[in-house]
Parts: sequence; C-alpha cells; structure tokens
Amino acid sequence: MRLWLSVLFAVFSCVVPTQADPIGRALDDAKAYFRSAAPALNGAAFDIDLRAYSDALEHRRFTSPYWGKTVELIIFDQPDTSGLCGKFAAFVTTPPRDDTITLTLCPQFSRQGSDGLRTLTILHELVHVVAGPDECRAMAFAAQVEFLASGSFSRVDAYWEANKCQHSAHKMP
Repeated sequence: MRLWLSVLFAVFSCVVPTQADPIGRALDDAKAYFRSAAPALNGAAFDIDLRAYSDALEHRRFTSPYWGKTVELIIFDQPDTSGLCGKFAAFVTTPPRDDTITLTLCPQFSRQGSDGLRTLTILHELVHVVAGPDECRAMAFAAQVEFLASGSFSRVDAYWEANKCQHSAHKMP
C-alpha cells in the first residue's frame, strides 16, 4: 500500500503540474527564452534595463531606472472576465502603487492560444513592468527575445498595425 501511494504521488507530482499549469509553463518558458537570448540582446536599443528585466522575471523584485525605485512584481491569476479581463488576456497595472506592479493574467490567457503565445505575452508584459507603457517597444522586444532564443518569432501583424507600430522607432526582427 505504501509503495503504491509513493508511486501515485510521484506520477501526479511529475505529470499533472506540467500538463495542467499553463501559467507556470509560460513563466518557465519566458525565463528560458530570456536566459538564452540575453547574451545577444541590446537593451539600450529598446531603452530597457536588462538587469531589471531579468530580476523582474526571475525574482519578481527589481530596481527600475524607469520607475526610479525598487519594485515588487505581483502576478495575479484573475478568476473571471470582469474589468479589463473582458478585453485582454493579460495586462499590467502601472505606475507602481506602494512599490508594487501587478501583472494580471486573465482566464483567456490559460484557455486560449498556444504555449508560444502565452510565453510571448509574458515577455511582452514584463517590458511594461520594467519600462512603461510603450506597446510597440514591448512587442518588438518580446519578438527579439523570442527570435534570439528560438530562431523565429510569432507573427503579430494585426497587433502591430492596430498599435501603429509600423510608424514607431521599433522594428520586428
């Protein structure tokens, strides 16, 4: 009986979280992509402090030149589609309040899309966390990280055009 319970526990602890946790998977993949891309990234080209970005992603606490202080990142898994979750899969509440910024992941984040799109979303939202609201910078940086880490990047043409990024200083890889 004890051996059977040990085997059952081992199976569930190894398989279930990986299969059932799209948020954890997206965060882990975003960390892996950033670690892989970091040596070739030029943060200055995006006006992003790579140390702050790394610390926010890895430790959820960072010192931001943009915000001028140390900030804690809170990741909140919103259970329903109220408020901004009726429109977005994820969003960041800025500027920091009480030295915290909240990244809200909406139900659509976990239910819709691919793992790659979820990873790209995390990479994108972390730009807002450390460097403010510029949508074009966030998407271009996230795509650059994705490209350097994997050799390709997600096509987000409709998003790019909707935000008029083709007229911005930022470019896709």
